[in-house]
Parts: sequence; C-alpha cells; structure tokens
Amino acid sequence: MAMITDLDTASALDKRTEELAYLAATGSESGVPFHVQSALQAGATREEVISAILVGLPAVGQRVISSLPAALSAMAAAGQ
Repeated sequence: MAMITDLDTASALDKRTEELAYLAATGSESGVPFHVQSALQAGATREEVISAILVGLPAVGQRVISSLPAALSAMAAAGQ
C-alpha cells in the first residue's frame, strides 16, 4: 500500500487527470465505479468521464466498451 501512496504523491498529474487516465487505460469493469466517483469528486464532468473511456478504445480495444455501462451506472448513482 505504501508503494501506491508513493506513486500517487510522485505524479505530476492532478487527481482529476489521473482518474480520467485510469478510466482510459482500464480494460475491465473492476474499479470503474470507484474511479468514476473519484473523477467526479475531483471535478470531472460526465462528458469527460465518457470521453476518457472511449479514448482508450484504440489502446485497449473492445474491452474498454465493457466498462462504459459500469461508468454510466456509477454516474447515475452519483446524480450525474
């Protein structure tokens, strides 16, 4: 856990950008609701969350599409 904390503090990216990047790079649904919530709390918009997931399509492939329903559900739960 300390390594994760160290990585988080060493990043030159702000929290909003980090969370959006995670959503772009993920290839699975696990963790998506957590990172959507974190991105929204850091100031990301609904459109940015959706765009971040879709921008990952060329890199991650069709797997990224499976995370979109989980993200939409998490945003609905957050009132977005």
